[in-house]
This record gives sequence, structure tokens and C-alpha cells, in this order.
Amino acid sequence: MAGLQSEQDILRQSDPEKLHRIRHSTSHLLAMAVQKLFPETKVTIGPAIENGFYYDFDRPTPFTPDDLKKIEKEMRRIVQQKLPMVREEVPREQMRERLVALGEPYKLEIFEGFDPQVPVTLYRTGDWWDLCAGPHVESTAEIHPNAFKLRSVSAAYWRGDETRPQLQRIYGTAWETPEQLEEFLRREEEAKRRDHRKLGRELGLFTFSDQVGPGLPLWTPKGTLLRQTLEDFLRKEQVKRGYQQVITPHIARVDLFKTSGHWFKYKDDMFPLMATSEEGDEEGFVMKPMNCPMHIQIYKSELHSYRDLPIRLAEFGTVYRYEQSGELGGLTRVRGFTVDDSHLFVTPEQLDDEFKKVVDLIQFVFQSLQLGDSFSARLSFRDPTSDKYIGSDEVWEKAQSAIFKAAEDLKLNYFVAEGEAAFYGPKLDFIFRDVLGREWQLGTVQVDYNLPERFDLEYVAEDGSRRRPVMIHRAPFGSLERLVGILIEHYAGEFPLWLSPEQVRVLPVTDEFAGYAESVKDRLLAANIRAAVDGTSERLSKKIRNGEVAKVPVLLVVGEKEAQTGTVAVRDRSDRQQSTQSLEDLVATLQARITQRT
Repeated sequence: MAGLQSEQDILRQSDPEKLHRIRHSTSHLLAMAVQKLFPETKVTIGPAIENGFYYDFDRPTPFTPDDLKKIEKEMRRIVQQKLPMVREEVPREQMRERLVALGEPYKLEIFEGFDPQVPVTLYRTGDWWDLCAGPHVESTAEIHPNAFKLRSVSAAYWRGDETRPQLQRIYGTAWETPEQLEEFLRREEEAKRRDHRKLGRELGLFTFSDQVGPGLPLWTPKGTLLRQTLEDFLRKEQVKRGYQQVITPHIARVDLFKTSGHWFKYKDDMFPLMATSEEGDEEGFVMKPMNCPMHIQIYKSELHSYRDLPIRLAEFGTVYRYEQSGELGGLTRVRGFTVDDSHLFVTPEQLDDEFKKVVDLIQFVFQSLQLGDSFSARLSFRDPTSDKYIGSDEVWEKAQSAIFKAAEDLKLNYFVAEGEAAFYGPKLDFIFRDVLGREWQLGTVQVDYNLPERFDLEYVAEDGSRRRPVMIHRAPFGSLERLVGILIEHYAGEFPLWLSPEQVRVLPVTDEFAGYAESVKDRLLAANIRAAVDGTSERLSKKIRNGEVAKVPVLLVVGEKEAQTGTVAVRDRSDRQQSTQSLEDLVATLQARITQRT
């Protein structure tokens, strides 16, 4: 992993703005090359995107792989001419006449939508030009001829509207140097090898069924063991830190989410109302999109003294969001997912200390999952110009100040992101970078003054008065489904011993030693080590290969010698070495490794 991670620095050597100009300019080269080779083609738009660019074309004949090779060759020829890319402002009527004369209906439609007060610009490269606001490189000489590549062709509707013409979208990637391109392409191949959808199927961890519905994963016995191991790990740690486990229903009255504000903010992302009244009004039940309003009801079920606080309620609660089918993707975007949710009810004086304890827990979780050295903290604050947030400026300022102070005190590597706050409060999000350099948001911790106000929460203060508690929302894992998908790809399916669904596989050399193999398995199971026996009639070499393909951390070969001496021949994935050990010594070693999560 370390070697892969260090290589990602190659992709970060360029200034992001410079890369954006290169990619935007390369999209123009693409359109220029296409119209030189295929003059009947109409052009539309061609923006820079993450890691590359695309351009949409209207052409009656589909582009072929051979066409892409020809287009790439023409693009390199243009680059080598070192043509200036010149920005020109053009009077509106003159631009309209040019577009009509060229017979470019899509560009004309874009032009007609421009603000009349904004200057109209084009960029000219040689004798070819494109309606565009820029920015671009000064000259094609700034684009390395061996640092871009066309990747694929797909269908795309004009302006994303399925009632409009279907276009052909050519995707490409562009970098500053050939070395960056090579590393990016290598990373793409590595990402395909690690794809959690592929590995999850091969390792037998989860499946999807059209009869159940898209975005609703089904966990196999092995996948369930993996989930349970993660849950048990966090649950035990939470108990040590004073959390109390709760369980809440999967559905609730819609009024609960009206009070919290979720119904008005996320109605379109929630599953529709069910069990409504005969009049069809909004008095029915919904699948819960969040756990927090239910935890609030548990807190509110009795009056608490300041001596009771902090109260820390935790639940592995499954929630439901009606994600659009086109946005679903394996485990990382689903419609039903389990959140390692917890809500802390604290006095204002306890807020700072409790917030820091939550951050410590999240860091502990990252380190245990071998993710601890590759994260940054995003301070997700509100956009003061937006109306999507609830609560007063005063409570937002208090909450944001608390998060900022904690990040400073803990010396976190943080950055501020306005507009990324939850609608009820700011949050500190942990952004993890995986072994391929991709960034994922995992743990989150939020400060909330608003929901206690909306639900009229109280505690009895030391002087006998009634006061509002502050809520902390936190989830170290975030979505358990998403975390598993990320971990599959981060480890390439080779989970560490403590996390692996099948920790040990026993391989009898022949059927004659199947009885001893079963006794070895039983001893391991008695020691809480997950073990299985390969009882097939395959040759030993095939059994070993099958165990390696299944990514089992420890393989134990047993034959006549091992049965006579009470030993096992150990093939350990961690050091790729084979050794002979007594069964009891092996049990002690594995238990220590599992306990220490090494």
C-alpha cells in the first residue's frame, strides 16, 4: 500500500488551475480535430471535469475505436503546430450571424441564452474557433502531445433532457506530463482490480436482486460476519466510553420529521407516505431517513437532571433514502443503509470536552482500520447567503465557534467549507484518502442547538431552572454499507486478520486426514477464531490456490506428520512464509493478533 500511496504524489504536482486550463483546452482540440476529420459533425459543449474532459457531438454515424485513434493523432498534430489560443470579444449580432452561417444550432441555442449584458467571447485556434468563456492555455505548445488520451464514447441527451437529441460524448483525460498520464492510467487499472462490486461478488460478501429492488444489498453469511465484526468492534469501544445502546423503529409518523425539519428539506429524497388517512393528507407514516428524531424522543421520555448529562445514545440504525436509480452504485450509494449513529445530550459547559472525546473516538476507529494517517478534517459550515438552514445566526455562530475551537485545540489538519453544513447545524467531516488517492468522507461529528429547540428539550440545572441541552450527532463509520465498499477496495479484498470473515482455512492433504482437520477447526472455533475446512477432493496445490484466491489470511496444511505431532503447517499471508507450529502456539499467536488488530 505504501508504494501505491507515494506514487499518488505524481498526480498532485500540477497546479489545479493550470490543469483545468489544459483540460478545457484539450477539449477544444478534440472538437477541432473531430470537425477537421468529420466535417458534418455539429459541436455542443466540452467542459473540463475531474481528471479530464469531454465533448458532446451530434453526428449521424457512431464514433468507433478506430475513429478515436484517428482523432487522437490529429489532436497531436495540432498540438505540435504550437498554435496560439486567442480570446476574442465579438458583438452579439455578429456572433449570431456567424453561428447561423456555420449551421451550428446547439451553439446558437447556447448563445441565445446568454445574458445580454455579458460580453460574448470566442477562442480561436488557427482557423477554427469555438464559442467559449474560457479560460484556456496561451498556446497548444503548453499541451504535451503524450499527456492526453481519449478514453471512451457514450450517449448523452442534449442538456440532459431525454426529449432532446441524443448526442455522442467523447471522454478523455489530460495531464501536464506523460508520467502523470501513465500513473493515472495505472491507477485506473488498479481501481478496476479493486472494484468492490467485483470483489464483493468473487468473495461472496453481498448480492443484489431485481426482485428485492435496486440499491438494497443482501448480505451473505460471509458479508454478515464482516459487518458484525465491525459493529462488535465499535459497540465494545462505545461501551468503554459511556455510550448506551438503543433500538428504534424503521418507520415513524411523518409529523416527527416535520418537527425536525427533515420532511420539508428532504421530502423528495424520502420514500413516499404510507398508511395515510382516507383523505390522503400528510398524517401517515414514512420510512425514517434519520435516526436523530427518535433518539430525541428517548431523551424526552423522562426529565433529566444536569447530573445525568452527558447522555450518549448509540444505535446501528438502518435508514432509507429514495436515491435515483442512475445514482446507485454498489455499496457506496444505496437506498437502505445502516448508520453507526449516536446522539449526545450535553450541557453547554460539557460541549467542548465531549466534542473532543468524539473526535478521539473517530481517530481511534481510523487507526484500527489502518486508515489513520491519511485524513483531513473538513469544517462544514453554513453559507450565510443561503436560506436552507434553520435557526438563528446566534446559535450557528456558537456551534461553528465550538467546532473551530476543537479543531484548533486538537491541531487537526483542517479546512473550512462554507455551504456543506447540515441544515440544522455545522459539522466536522473526516475526509479519508484511500490507497489509490481517492477521497471519501467517513466519520462526522455535528454540533446542534436547533433540534433541542424545535423539540423543546430540557434538563434541570443545578439552580433548579430548566435549560436546553446541546446535541452532538456523530457517526465514526458513517454508512456501514459504504464503509465496507471502501474497505474492500482499500484492502483489495485482503482484510486484516481481525476483520476477515474467514480467518483460517484448514487444508487436509488427503481425505485420510479430514478428521484431524475438523479437530483443528473445532479448536480454533472454540478460541473464537473463524475457521473452515476445505473438504473437497481437489489436489493440495489447488486447495492452496483456492484459499489464496479467497484471500484467507492463514492457511493450515495438515497431513500425517501434523496429525501425529499435534501441529499444523502454517502459510501466513502476512509474511508469505511457511512454518510448522503446535496448534496451541498458533491459537495463542492468532488470538493476540486479533485482539491487537494487527
